[in-house]
Amino acid sequence: MSTATALASTCGQLVLGSFSGSILPDPYARALREQRRSGAVLFASNVESPYQLAALARDVHAACPAPLLAVDQEGGRVARLRAPFVRVPAMRAVAAGGDVAMAERIARVVGIELAAVGFTMNLAPVLDVHTRADNPVIGDRAFGDDPETCVRFGRAWIRGLQSAGLLATAKHFPGHGDTSKDSHFDLPVVEQPLERLDRVELAPFRAAASAGVAAMMTAHVVYPAIDPERPATLSPAICTHLREHIGFDGMLVSDDLEMQAISARWSTGDAAVLAVAAGCDAVLVCGTYDKQEAAVDALIGEAERSAAFRARCQQALARVLEARGRATARPLGDDAIGSLLDGAESRAGAAPIAIDP
Repeated sequence: MSTATALASTCGQLVLGSFSGSILPDPYARALREQRRSGAVLFASNVESPYQLAALARDVHAACPAPLLAVDQEGGRVARLRAPFVRVPAMRAVAAGGDVAMAERIARVVGIELAAVGFTMNLAPVLDVHTRADNPVIGDRAFGDDPETCVRFGRAWIRGLQSAGLLATAKHFPGHGDTSKDSHFDLPVVEQPLERLDRVELAPFRAAASAGVAAMMTAHVVYPAIDPERPATLSPAICTHLREHIGFDGMLVSDDLEMQAISARWSTGDAAVLAVAAGCDAVLVCGTYDKQEAAVDALIGEAERSAAFRARCQQALARVLEARGRATARPLGDDAIGSLLDGAESRAGAAPIAIDP
């Protein structure tokens, strides 16, 4: 492999994109084969049925062995997969039941179903502490409004998902619960002192790190007490130094760089370079194929210019590959999927709080 090809592979595997439709598009399949993506994020628009989804997943796995094939399956209003997959309410309702063991069993059921259709990564649980009543984006997605509840139930959700062979993703590091803006549309700011951030916002993420969570996702939020200039996703003070402070050495993934908190201020390529330089190991670009290619090309260009950035990309890739190797989930055959989704066994674990149509 030439140096240029190796560098393209190193940088390409730091990008996780998305695509439209229920089948794997040829350009995206080619990008996977050429190691210009490390997998894909799927949304509700990619899903027609469990069997179609498994077929799509098999194509992704064939093009990119042991991919990061991710989905947002939190529960409640953020769930890309609907019936016949088990449905659970929002995380606040899960925690309101007070039963940590039950929460872990429910998470395992979710994990088993996701693994059956080929996902290797769930972009959950939300570990934000919901301390601001007018927060427009977190709300009942959080387990609670105190760090103790978020610690207890967050760790249980991580254990349940990861026991099924999935990678759990604690989000949104270092905390999105005290914002008054939604980072999908604007750039939020959390005006809290370091002592409060360490005691409240960081507590669930510190607990997740100690529980062995495979991944964390950054918040597109500014924390002036830590870095008054850049949102967490682009901040070395947060993505490198703060992650070290809480003892996390797993894969740090950016939230989608196409969200307005980032895209209104930085180009996709510039944001990808800044995020990886800051300490993100993988970047989500859930926009167009061209935007994803721009991110890959920008990473390659910066790695060609800077030996320090090239070393950072190699460190990031090592974490990405370690995570990919850790995920054991693979798509089952259609008969096995049908038995799982139709059987009482999977639903029994979630029956006390499942929401079935």
